Amino acid sequence: MARNNKKLTENDFVIFNVVYEDGTLSSNRKVPLTEIDGLADTAGAKAVIEAQDRDIAEKSGRPRGRVKSLERVKAKKK
Repeated sequence: MARNNKKLTENDFVIFNVVYEDGTLSSNRKVPLTEIDGLADTAGAKAVIEAQDRDIAEKSGRPRGRVKSLERVKAKKK
């Protein structure tokens, strides 16, 4: 088995699908890996996504609902 010794960069992301309390779905939301504590850190990812939503709502004038759940999207094999 080959090991991937790739070092993390600022361009590494974890991708999540987000379900909001009103039932809407936002697919493939990118969270920088440097902003969370490991791949399984959904609480940290939720905080980052909520901050992104606040920024988007401020710019667009259309607020998002509250995040109900997050699901990490599995990486595609090349």
